[in-house]
This record gives sequence, structure tokens and C-alpha cells, in this order.
Amino acid sequence: MQATAMSPAATRGEDAYRALRRQRRNAGLTGLAILAACLLLAAWVSEFSPAALIDGAPRIGEYFGRILPDLRWAALLSGPDAEGSLAFWFYRLDSWLLLLLQTAQMAALATLGGAAIGLLLAFPAARNLAPSPWLHHLTRRGLEATRTVPEIVYALIFVWAFGVGPLAGVLAIAIHTTGALGKLFSEVIENAEMQPWEGLRASGANWAQACRYAILPQVAPNLLSYALLRFEINVRSASVVGFVGAGGIGQELYQVISFNYYEEISAIVLLIVATVMLIDLLSDRLRHRLTHAAGAH
Repeated sequence: MQATAMSPAATRGEDAYRALRRQRRNAGLTGLAILAACLLLAAWVSEFSPAALIDGAPRIGEYFGRILPDLRWAALLSGPDAEGSLAFWFYRLDSWLLLLLQTAQMAALATLGGAAIGLLLAFPAARNLAPSPWLHHLTRRGLEATRTVPEIVYALIFVWAFGVGPLAGVLAIAIHTTGALGKLFSEVIENAEMQPWEGLRASGANWAQACRYAILPQVAPNLLSYALLRFEINVRSASVVGFVGAGGIGQELYQVISFNYYEEISAIVLLIVATVMLIDLLSDRLRHRLTHAAGAH
């Protein structure tokens, strides 16, 4: 039996399909080539090279070897005067725990203040609720400005203005938190159902009342979830801003690094990691509970 010849329409369709596949393949290869060129350019500008990594890797291992404590099994559970014991390694545990508590309080206060201001700015920043286009763009640009500058730069400014201490750290983290949460909150608000809003506005409610009673109850669980996630981030930030004198455990860590107190460095870093892990676990459980509660309703 002879194979039936394809109709002209089928032939044209097959040719068009192959041409489209070639076009997509060429576009993909072009995109990969551009990406590779950008990566190479970025590596050249940032002086990133395999040779530099190979040269520096042994030094990293040497530094970690220096900060590891000289623990000895025979004296592991002895008192703080016995070298090689855990108590000797964490000989300033009481002071460090107080500084960690201060760091957590700085993060909590900054998160609360930043979330409150970010929530107020999120409603005019949301495209679907903004009273006017100019207010929407003004609020958006303001939120962008506050989150673009790193916390440590704000901390330097506030340390110069208010002196060394946790106040500078709280203000620095709060400003950055306002910009970050304001953007996230506004995006959540933009995805809210507008029927309750329209109903309240039609019944005579003003803009603020409609935001409070029509939109906020819908988005509250997601807003709380984002605020808790930001609190976890701010605990880390509060540890970093201490390097410029903004209080907390970071200030102590900077001092021991400056004086090369190697074993104290590892002790403080271990405490910071344990604290952040604990806060992450508690916040994660609370976030999941809020999310599941919102889904059940």
C-alpha cells in the first residue's frame, strides 16, 4: 500500500509548527547566551574567580579552627575555672543572654512599629484602594525609599544622632521594616475581594471605614503571617546593626572579633544561631496556625 500524501494544509501546518519550534529554540539559546555573558561580566566586575576561592578556602578553615573551643572530655562538665569545660567556654553566659534578650526586644519593638506604620501606608499604596493616583505613586515611592537603604546605614545615622545604644538599632530596623512590610501588605490588599468594599461605600461609609471593616478582616491573617516572618528577619538584623554601636548582642560580637577572642566568637555565634532557630520554630508554628485558621473560615 502506498502512503497517502499529506494535504497542502497539513504540510503548511507542519512547517509552521517546525518553524515555531526553531524560533523558540533559538530564542532560548539567545537568552542563555545573554545570561552567561551577564554572569561573566558580573564575575569580572566583582573580582570573582575560582583561583581566588581556592586561595581563600584554606584561610576559612584556619579561622574556624581558631574559633573552635578546646573542649576536653575529662573537664567537660567542670566549673568555669577549668579549661576545656563548657562553663569555661560560656563563662559570660549571663551577660550574653541579657544581650540576646535585648536584641530580641529590639527586633520585637521595631517589628511592631514598622508593621503599624506599614499597615497605614499599605492602604493608599494598594492600587485598588488608593484615593488618587498621585497618592498611590507617592506612597509607593516612599516605601521603596525606606526599604532600599540597608538597616546598617540607618543605624550609623541614628548612632551619630542619638549615641551608642539600642535606640539607634530600633529606629533603623523599624524604618526598613516599614518599607518592606508596607509593600507586602499592599500586595495582599490588592488581592482582596472588592464586593464588601463596594457594598460599604455604596451604603455611605467613608474611605477609612471601608478599609477597616471591608478589607482588613479579609487580609488580617496574611498580614500577621508576614509580620511574624519579618520579626524573624529583624532578629538577625538586630544582631548585625550592633556592629556599628546600635546595641544588642551584635555590639558584643563586634568587640570580641576586634580583639580576636576566638573562643568567645564561637560561643556568641552559637547562642545567636540557637536563638534565631528557636524564634523561627515558634514563629513558624504560629504562622501555620494563623494560616490554617484563616483557611477554615
